[in-house]
Amino acid sequence: MLRRCIMTDPRESAARYRARQQQGSTDDDDEGVAPGAAAAVDRAAFIETAIQVAIRRGEFDDLPGAGKPLEGLGTHHDPDWWIRRKIETENLTGLGPPAILLRNEDRELDDQLDLLGRESDVRDVLADFNRRVIEARRQLQGGPPVVTPPRDIDAAVAAWRERRAARPAASAPEPERRRRRWGIRKAE
Repeated sequence: MLRRCIMTDPRESAARYRARQQQGSTDDDDEGVAPGAAAAVDRAAFIETAIQVAIRRGEFDDLPGAGKPLEGLGTHHDPDWWIRRKIETENLTGLGPPAILLRNEDRELDDQLDLLGRESDVRDVLADFNRRVIEARRQLQGGPPVVTPPRDIDAAVAAWRERRAARPAASAPEPERRRRRWGIRKAE
């Protein structure tokens, strides 16, 4: 059998060696190769040939990312790299450990409260937030510790009232002007 010059997998070489040892053959011929091993060599040779032909045709030229380092190489091994990338690329929210989710929600809570119109709604949102903070502190699921403090509802409502009172003064709506229509005259 003709041998082709290809890069072989060490596992393939080990399988051939074991097959030769089991048959008691010590010479380096392919006569004693286990069934299927020759097919694997032929398959690998076909793949290698197809890659070389594609390189000669230039099918791998000008690929995106050519000449740039691969992302994530050289950093620590993260078994959840794929889910992190999915969250980043699709901008998914609401996923992650409770400590981080609550910290992010706490940062944006004042802006969310400013969208509400009634004090009872503000109190309900704050009570729900405090309940989830306390519940996350009681959980022993691991992950980062919950360092987000519960909000003082009365102080937060007072701050909401102040922001609400300051808002209309800063951005008072302009009186509506009548639009003038060009080309249409009223008959007087």
